[in-house]
Amino acid sequence: MELRQLEYFVTVAEEGNFTRAAERVHVAQPGVSAQVRRLERELGHELLDRSGRTVRLTEVGAAVLPYARAALAAVAGARLVADEFRGLVRGKVAFGMVTSHSFDVPALLAAFHDEHPGVEITLVEGRSEQLTEDIRGGRLDAAIVSLATDERPPGLDVLVLTNQAITAAVGLDDEWAGRAEVPLAQLRERPLISLPEGTGLRARLDEACAAQGLTPRIGFEAGHPTVLADLAARGLGVAILPESVSTTRPDLHAITITDPPLRGCLALAWRAAGPVSPAARVFLDRARATLR
Repeated sequence: MELRQLEYFVTVAEEGNFTRAAERVHVAQPGVSAQVRRLERELGHELLDRSGRTVRLTEVGAAVLPYARAALAAVAGARLVADEFRGLVRGKVAFGMVTSHSFDVPALLAAFHDEHPGVEITLVEGRSEQLTEDIRGGRLDAAIVSLATDERPPGLDVLVLTNQAITAAVGLDDEWAGRAEVPLAQLRERPLISLPEGTGLRARLDEACAAQGLTPRIGFEAGHPTVLADLAARGLGVAILPESVSTTRPDLHAITITDPPLRGCLALAWRAAGPVSPAARVFLDRARATLR
């Protein structure tokens, strides 16, 4: 039994067609058919039903398929480990992030790519809930996520990157410009300027309002805190901003939100058991050093 026979069998099973399988593995179609036939003769059973327009697994083929995949995965893992010991990191890294944060992820990815050009990197944006589920399920190796607190979510390890108050902010000529505090319930009196639904800061606002039976009046949405600050400075409403933004803008007056106070936490998250591949482990080490 040869690895290429297992590879061709798995590919045909996934494609349901010998021609497409041959194109995928860059081998002539007769060569793929011949190798799969040899595998069937060695096992003493037909693995594929070729009688219809679509190639289907036989009962034996369906039983053999997971073992064939496991064998190929084991070989790929052995090669990755060997590469790691030789200092040649290869493989794939899948990274995720919430929208609207200040971390220079492109610089992180570019630096890692320069050091390890053999690694294929993918990046996705999404809601924190989906990102954490994708990490647990192995679809992502790590992600920047928003958390309600700095406590570790189940099944994940985290490195807290920021943990700060979420504030209200108004322009210097606004009627609230002299206020130091505002209760959460009173925010519904004014049009709010906020990040879109699904972002970490907006999720904290929506959760707090829902707990009090409130519906916030969202007047404007924008994808970056700087835009929110610009809109508030021009008198278009009350911006919901991280403290680090609202207190450093000379054209804004920051107001502490009370009853309850709101906080936002951004964290780098990964599976508690650790990344699966050597490439992901090296990337995570780089991310922890760069983003902290």
